[in-house]
Amino acid sequence: MQILKKPLVTEKMTALNEKGKYAFEVAKTANKVEIKKAVEKLYGVTVEKVSTMRVQGKLKVKNTKAGVVSGRKPSYKKAIVSLKEGEFIDFYSGI
Repeated sequence: MQILKKPLVTEKMTALNEKGKYAFEVAKTANKVEIKKAVEKLYGVTVEKVSTMRVQGKLKVKNTKAGVVSGRKPSYKKAIVSLKEGEFIDFYSGI
């Protein structure tokens, strides 16, 4: 099972990067200890704190010839990881 699915690179999360906090989409069954170990192994940094939350998928509505079709985007789990002072993760190094 893959614990870290992808980093969340949004305007709000990029602002938190300056404070040493990074956000990841993680597996729904992952716990804080597993997330901490995965980030430390993958990026070679020291994690101080992990906060997790479950995010409900957004409601989507389409108007078609057959009528209104509504549904939801899939829900997911998000983790915000705080790093030790002075450490950072560079998501853009391979670009």
